[in-house]
Amino acid sequence: MHIDAWIEGVPPVAVYALVALIIGLESLGIPLPGEIALVSAALLAARGVVSPLWVAVCAILGAIIGDSIGYSIGRKGGKPLFEKLGRKFPKHFGPSHLASAERSFQKWGMWAVFFGRFIALLRIFAGPLAGALKMPYWKFLIANVLGGVVWAGGTTLLVYQVGKVAEQWLSKFSWIGLLVAVAGGAFSAWFMKRRAAKAAEAHEAAEAAAPTPTVTAPAAD
Repeated sequence: MHIDAWIEGVPPVAVYALVALIIGLESLGIPLPGEIALVSAALLAARGVVSPLWVAVCAILGAIIGDSIGYSIGRKGGKPLFEKLGRKFPKHFGPSHLASAERSFQKWGMWAVFFGRFIALLRIFAGPLAGALKMPYWKFLIANVLGGVVWAGGTTLLVYQVGKVAEQWLSKFSWIGLLVAVAGGAFSAWFMKRRAAKAAEAHEAAEAAAPTPTVTAPAAD
């Protein structure tokens, strides 16, 4: 089947539900390609397959609700939850990833939740880590709602407008837009993993360079 015919046959309700589900689960703390799902749905909207308004609304709701559930889980589980996840999923929740996310929270406070919407690693950690660090919920909610609206709504609008401008070109090479989205998500994940690995190396080097405390034996009587 030609890709155009397949895209045209996707039920709009299924697209809205998938966008909300994938972004919601990613925000909750499960490493899923939320950004790729959103960009793909916005490209469909540019072709008239789905409504850009409903894509944005579902993405915003998924982001806000998923982050709020993640916050509740993190508040109940605390840091031991991350340590347990780090042992089971070291590629996504390892000590270096957690340390990098914690530094972002120490630097930006509640705005780490807002900016975390635009960074692959923080998008997964923001909700649960805010809860584990006992951030007041009202602060978290403000940053969560603002981040969800700006990220999901802004991404949908931007991709939709670009898609409309290039509609004729995309109709012949629609798969290129999806490949670009996948490449962008992969590069973002690679970049954050690289930064996390460097942070881990620096942390290990600092620990190795730290002087070992000497224990003085008590004098004999």
